[in-house]
Amino acid sequence: MKIHAVIITSLLFLFCTGKNPEKAPLTTKSIKNTSTKHPKFNSYWYGGKAEITSYKLTQARYGEVHEGTAVHIYVTEDFLPEKQVKADGQSAQNIPILKLNSTKKFVTGIYPYSIMTSSFSPIASEEQALKISFSAQEWCGNTFIQLNNRRNFEIDFHSYFESDADRKRSLEKKILENELWNRLRISPENMPLGNIAIIPSFEFLALHHKEIKSYAAVATLKTLGNSQFYKLSYPKLKRTLTIKISKEFPYYIQSWEETLTKRGKTLTSKGQKISTILSAYWTKNGVGNTAERKALGL
Repeated sequence: MKIHAVIITSLLFLFCTGKNPEKAPLTTKSIKNTSTKHPKFNSYWYGGKAEITSYKLTQARYGEVHEGTAVHIYVTEDFLPEKQVKADGQSAQNIPILKLNSTKKFVTGIYPYSIMTSSFSPIASEEQALKISFSAQEWCGNTFIQLNNRRNFEIDFHSYFESDADRKRSLEKKILENELWNRLRISPENMPLGNIAIIPSFEFLALHHKEIKSYAAVATLKTLGNSQFYKLSYPKLKRTLTIKISKEFPYYIQSWEETLTKRGKTLTSKGQKISTILSAYWTKNGVGNTAERKALGL
Protein backbone atom coordinates (compact mmCIF):
# COMPACT_ATOMS: atom_id res chain seq x y z
CA MET A 1 0.00 0.00 0.00
CA LYS A 2 2.88 2.41 0.79
CA ILE A 3 4.44 1.82 -2.61
CA HIS A 4 1.07 2.29 -4.29
CA ALA A 5 0.58 5.57 -2.45
CA VAL A 6 3.97 6.85 -3.60
CA ILE A 7 3.12 6.03 -7.20
CA ILE A 8 -0.20 7.83 -7.05
CA THR A 9 1.34 10.87 -5.40
CA SER A 10 3.95 11.15 -8.14
CA LEU A 11 1.32 10.97 -10.85
CA LEU A 12 -0.68 13.99 -9.72
CA PHE A 13 -0.40 16.71 -12.35
CA LEU A 14 -3.13 19.18 -13.29
CA PHE A 15 -3.58 20.87 -16.64
CA CYS A 16 -5.62 23.62 -18.31
CA THR A 17 -8.44 24.75 -16.04
CA GLY A 18 -7.61 22.62 -12.99
CA LYS A 19 -7.76 24.19 -9.56
CA ASN A 20 -3.96 24.23 -9.23
CA PRO A 21 -2.61 24.88 -12.75
CA GLU A 22 0.87 25.77 -11.52
CA LYS A 23 1.38 22.62 -9.46
CA ALA A 24 4.83 21.05 -9.84
CA PRO A 25 5.11 18.52 -12.69
CA LEU A 26 5.27 14.77 -12.24
CA THR A 27 8.56 13.21 -11.33
CA THR A 28 9.70 10.01 -13.01
CA LYS A 29 11.34 8.13 -10.15
CA SER A 30 8.37 6.09 -9.01
CA ILE A 31 6.35 5.82 -12.23
CA LYS A 32 6.05 2.18 -13.11
CA ASN A 33 7.73 1.09 -16.33
CA THR A 34 6.69 -1.99 -18.30
CA SER A 35 8.27 -4.09 -21.00
CA THR A 36 5.96 -2.52 -23.58
CA LYS A 37 7.29 1.00 -23.02
CA HIS A 38 10.50 2.53 -24.24
CA PRO A 39 13.15 3.14 -21.51
CA LYS A 40 12.95 6.89 -22.19
CA PHE A 41 9.15 6.98 -21.97
CA ASN A 42 8.94 8.42 -18.45
CA SER A 43 11.62 11.06 -18.89
CA TYR A 44 9.96 12.33 -22.08
CA TRP A 45 6.29 12.17 -21.18
CA TYR A 46 6.56 13.15 -17.52
CA GLY A 47 8.73 16.23 -17.96
CA GLY A 48 5.88 18.60 -17.04
CA LYS A 49 5.12 19.65 -20.61
CA ALA A 50 2.76 18.70 -23.40
CA GLU A 51 3.93 17.73 -26.86
CA ILE A 52 2.30 19.93 -29.51
CA THR A 53 2.64 19.22 -33.23
CA SER A 54 1.20 21.28 -36.06
CA TYR A 55 0.33 19.87 -39.47
CA LYS A 56 -0.49 21.24 -42.88
CA LEU A 57 -3.93 19.79 -43.60
CA THR A 58 -5.64 18.96 -46.87
CA GLN A 59 -9.12 17.69 -46.00
CA ALA A 60 -11.58 16.01 -48.35
CA ARG A 61 -15.14 17.27 -47.91
CA TYR A 62 -18.10 17.67 -50.29
CA GLY A 63 -16.24 16.04 -53.16
CA GLU A 64 -13.29 18.44 -53.03
CA VAL A 65 -10.06 18.87 -51.06
CA HIS A 66 -9.77 21.91 -48.77
CA GLU A 67 -6.67 23.38 -47.12
CA GLY A 68 -6.37 23.91 -43.39
CA THR A 69 -4.34 23.15 -40.27
CA ALA A 70 -4.33 20.33 -37.74
CA VAL A 71 -2.77 20.21 -34.28
CA HIS A 72 -2.07 17.22 -32.03
CA ILE A 73 -1.68 17.92 -28.31
CA TYR A 74 -0.34 14.95 -26.36
CA VAL A 75 -0.12 15.13 -22.57
CA THR A 76 -0.09 12.80 -19.57
CA GLU A 77 -2.76 13.20 -16.90
CA ASP A 78 -4.37 11.45 -13.95
CA PHE A 79 -7.80 10.08 -14.80
CA LEU A 80 -10.73 9.00 -12.62
CA PRO A 81 -12.03 5.71 -14.07
CA GLU A 82 -15.50 5.92 -12.52
CA LYS A 83 -16.31 9.54 -13.35
CA GLN A 84 -14.15 9.26 -16.49
CA VAL A 85 -12.73 12.76 -16.23
CA LYS A 86 -9.35 14.29 -15.42
CA ALA A 87 -8.66 14.07 -11.69
CA ASP A 88 -8.50 17.35 -9.76
CA GLY A 89 -6.78 15.79 -6.76
CA GLN A 90 -4.90 12.83 -5.36
CA SER A 91 -6.76 9.53 -5.21
CA ALA A 92 -5.84 5.87 -5.00
CA GLN A 93 -8.25 5.36 -7.89
CA ASN A 94 -6.41 7.64 -10.32
CA ILE A 95 -5.13 6.03 -13.50
CA PRO A 96 -2.21 7.56 -15.46
CA ILE A 97 -3.22 8.15 -19.07
CA LEU A 98 -1.87 9.56 -22.30
CA LYS A 99 -4.37 12.01 -23.76
CA LEU A 100 -4.51 13.17 -27.34
CA ASN A 101 -6.49 16.26 -28.30
CA SER A 102 -6.57 16.23 -32.09
CA THR A 103 -7.90 19.35 -33.81
CA LYS A 104 -8.64 20.21 -37.44
CA LYS A 105 -9.65 23.57 -38.92
CA PHE A 106 -10.51 24.09 -42.58
CA VAL A 107 -12.90 26.12 -44.70
CA THR A 108 -15.44 24.76 -47.17
CA GLY A 109 -16.52 27.56 -49.48
CA ILE A 110 -17.89 30.35 -47.33
CA TYR A 111 -18.06 28.50 -44.02
CA PRO A 112 -15.48 26.96 -41.67
CA TYR A 113 -15.19 23.60 -39.93
CA SER A 114 -13.70 23.07 -36.49
CA ILE A 115 -13.20 19.45 -35.40
CA MET A 116 -11.75 18.03 -32.19
CA THR A 117 -11.30 14.47 -30.95
CA SER A 118 -10.04 13.59 -27.46
CA SER A 119 -8.72 10.11 -26.66
CA PHE A 120 -7.80 8.95 -23.15
CA SER A 121 -5.58 5.83 -23.02
CA PRO A 122 -4.15 4.03 -19.97
CA ILE A 123 -0.35 3.98 -20.01
CA ALA A 124 0.63 1.12 -17.71
CA SER A 125 -1.66 -1.57 -19.14
CA GLU A 126 -2.95 -3.05 -22.37
CA GLU A 127 -6.50 -1.87 -21.61
CA GLN A 128 -8.47 0.01 -24.22
CA ALA A 129 -9.10 3.75 -24.19
CA LEU A 130 -11.25 4.74 -21.23
CA LYS A 131 -13.01 7.54 -23.08
CA ILE A 132 -13.31 9.07 -26.54
CA SER A 133 -15.09 12.34 -27.32
CA PHE A 134 -15.64 14.00 -30.69
CA SER A 135 -17.16 17.33 -31.67
CA ALA A 136 -17.61 19.17 -34.96
CA GLN A 137 -18.78 22.74 -35.37
CA GLU A 138 -19.73 24.40 -38.64
CA TRP A 139 -22.34 26.90 -39.74
CA CYS A 140 -25.02 24.23 -40.16
CA GLY A 141 -24.73 23.15 -36.51
CA ASN A 142 -22.96 21.00 -33.92
CA THR A 143 -22.27 17.28 -33.72
CA PHE A 144 -21.04 15.58 -30.55
CA ILE A 145 -20.20 11.95 -29.74
CA GLN A 146 -18.90 10.55 -26.46
CA LEU A 147 -17.85 6.97 -25.75
CA ASN A 148 -17.36 5.75 -22.19
CA ASN A 149 -15.61 2.43 -21.62
CA ARG A 150 -17.69 0.60 -19.01
CA ARG A 151 -19.10 -2.94 -19.10
CA ASN A 152 -19.72 -2.21 -22.78
CA PHE A 153 -18.94 0.85 -24.86
CA GLU A 154 -21.64 3.37 -23.91
CA ILE A 155 -22.15 5.98 -26.61
CA ASP A 156 -24.03 9.30 -26.60
CA PHE A 157 -24.64 10.87 -30.03
CA HIS A 158 -26.02 14.37 -30.57
CA SER A 159 -26.48 16.06 -33.94
CA TYR A 160 -28.58 18.61 -35.78
CA PHE A 161 -29.28 16.05 -38.54
CA GLU A 162 -32.65 14.26 -38.33
CA SER A 163 -31.01 10.95 -39.29
CA ASP A 164 -28.47 11.40 -36.50
CA ALA A 165 -30.83 12.79 -33.88
CA ASP A 166 -29.98 12.43 -30.17
CA ARG A 167 -29.49 8.77 -29.31
CA LYS A 168 -27.66 6.38 -27.05
CA ARG A 169 -26.03 3.07 -27.94
CA SER A 170 -24.34 0.24 -26.12
CA LEU A 171 -21.75 -1.60 -28.19
CA GLU A 172 -19.71 -4.73 -27.68
CA LYS A 173 -16.10 -3.76 -27.12
CA LYS A 174 -13.94 -3.78 -30.24
CA ILE A 175 -10.74 -2.02 -31.26
CA LEU A 176 -11.23 1.74 -31.61
CA GLU A 177 -9.50 3.53 -34.46
CA ASN A 178 -9.31 6.67 -32.33
CA GLU A 179 -7.27 4.93 -29.64
CA LEU A 180 -4.63 3.68 -32.08
CA TRP A 181 -3.02 7.12 -32.37
CA ASN A 182 -2.13 6.85 -28.67
CA ARG A 183 -1.04 3.24 -28.88
CA LEU A 184 1.39 4.12 -31.65
CA ARG A 185 3.05 6.62 -29.31
CA ILE A 186 3.21 4.17 -26.37
CA SER A 187 4.30 0.91 -28.03
CA PRO A 188 4.00 0.58 -31.82
CA GLU A 189 5.26 -3.00 -31.63
CA ASN A 190 2.00 -3.96 -29.90
CA MET A 191 -0.38 -2.63 -32.54
CA PRO A 192 -3.24 -4.89 -33.70
CA LEU A 193 -2.37 -6.54 -37.02
CA GLY A 194 -4.04 -8.76 -39.59
CA ASN A 195 -7.78 -9.16 -40.04
CA ILE A 196 -9.52 -7.23 -37.29
CA ALA A 197 -12.92 -5.86 -36.32
CA ILE A 198 -12.58 -2.15 -35.59
CA ILE A 199 -14.81 0.85 -34.89
CA PRO A 200 -13.72 3.61 -37.33
CA SER A 201 -12.92 7.11 -36.13
CA PHE A 202 -15.86 9.13 -34.87
CA GLU A 203 -14.89 11.89 -37.29
CA PHE A 204 -15.34 9.56 -40.25
CA LEU A 205 -18.55 8.02 -38.94
CA ALA A 206 -20.15 11.38 -38.13
CA LEU A 207 -19.14 13.31 -41.25
CA HIS A 208 -20.19 10.47 -43.56
CA HIS A 209 -23.31 9.47 -41.62
CA LYS A 210 -22.20 5.87 -41.11
CA GLU A 211 -23.59 3.55 -38.47
CA ILE A 212 -21.51 3.46 -35.30
CA LYS A 213 -20.38 -0.15 -35.20
CA SER A 214 -17.32 -2.27 -35.94
CA TYR A 215 -16.25 -2.97 -39.51
CA ALA A 216 -13.86 -5.54 -40.96
CA ALA A 217 -10.39 -4.17 -41.68
CA VAL A 218 -6.86 -5.31 -42.44
CA ALA A 219 -4.05 -3.77 -40.38
CA THR A 220 -0.35 -3.77 -41.32
CA LEU A 221 2.81 -2.23 -39.88
CA LYS A 222 5.86 -1.79 -42.11
CA THR A 223 9.26 -0.17 -41.62
CA LEU A 224 10.83 1.78 -44.46
CA GLY A 225 14.04 3.68 -43.77
CA ASN A 226 13.65 5.82 -40.64
CA SER A 227 9.86 5.56 -40.56
CA GLN A 228 7.11 3.10 -39.74
CA PHE A 229 3.80 2.97 -41.57
CA TYR A 230 0.66 1.71 -39.87
CA LYS A 231 -2.15 1.09 -42.36
CA LEU A 232 -5.82 0.25 -41.95
CA SER A 233 -7.84 -0.90 -44.95
CA TYR A 234 -11.65 -1.08 -44.74
CA PRO A 235 -12.92 -2.99 -47.81
CA LYS A 236 -16.63 -2.38 -47.19
CA LEU A 237 -16.12 1.32 -46.53
CA LYS A 238 -13.68 1.71 -49.46
CA ARG A 239 -11.40 3.57 -47.09
CA THR A 240 -7.75 3.38 -46.07
CA LEU A 241 -5.83 5.21 -43.36
CA THR A 242 -2.02 5.26 -43.25
CA ILE A 243 -0.17 6.83 -40.32
CA LYS A 244 3.56 7.49 -40.66
CA ILE A 245 5.60 7.61 -37.46
CA SER A 246 9.29 7.91 -36.73
CA LYS A 247 11.08 4.60 -36.31
CA GLU A 248 12.76 5.72 -33.09
CA PHE A 249 11.23 6.91 -29.81
CA PRO A 250 9.22 9.06 -29.15
CA TYR A 251 7.57 7.79 -32.35
CA TYR A 252 6.54 11.19 -33.68
CA ILE A 253 3.53 11.17 -35.99
CA GLN A 254 5.04 12.63 -39.13
CA SER A 255 2.04 12.45 -41.44
CA TRP A 256 -1.13 10.60 -42.34
CA GLU A 257 -3.22 9.88 -45.41
CA GLU A 258 -6.89 8.93 -45.49
CA THR A 259 -8.24 7.79 -48.86
CA LEU A 260 -11.96 7.30 -49.46
CA THR A 261 -13.89 6.32 -52.56
CA LYS A 262 -17.42 7.71 -52.54
CA ARG A 263 -19.88 7.82 -55.41
CA GLY A 264 -17.15 6.67 -57.74
CA LYS A 265 -14.75 9.48 -56.78
CA THR A 266 -11.57 8.89 -54.80
CA LEU A 267 -10.17 11.69 -52.63
CA THR A 268 -7.31 11.75 -50.13
CA SER A 269 -7.03 13.80 -46.94
CA LYS A 270 -3.49 14.43 -45.70
CA GLY A 271 -1.68 15.80 -42.68
CA GLN A 272 2.00 16.75 -43.03
CA LYS A 273 4.03 17.75 -40.00
CA ILE A 274 5.10 21.40 -39.73
CA SER A 275 6.70 21.63 -36.29
CA THR A 276 6.79 20.04 -32.82
CA ILE A 277 7.37 21.79 -29.50
CA LEU A 278 7.21 20.82 -25.84
CA SER A 279 5.28 23.37 -23.81
CA ALA A 280 3.38 23.86 -20.56
CA TYR A 281 0.77 25.58 -22.71
CA TRP A 282 -1.85 25.79 -19.96
CA THR A 283 0.30 28.44 -18.23
CA LYS A 284 0.61 30.51 -21.42
CA ASN A 285 -2.80 32.05 -21.96
CA GLY A 286 -1.88 35.74 -21.90
CA VAL A 287 -1.91 38.25 -24.74
CA GLY A 288 1.88 38.13 -24.87
CA ASN A 289 2.13 34.34 -25.08
CA THR A 290 2.08 34.04 -28.86
CA ALA A 291 5.68 33.19 -29.72
CA GLU A 292 5.12 29.45 -29.61
CA ARG A 293 2.15 29.73 -31.97
CA LYS A 294 4.52 31.29 -34.47
CA ALA A 295 6.99 28.46 -33.86
CA LEU A 296 4.20 26.04 -34.75
CA GLY A 297 3.37 27.95 -37.91
CA LEU A 298 -0.14 28.77 -36.65
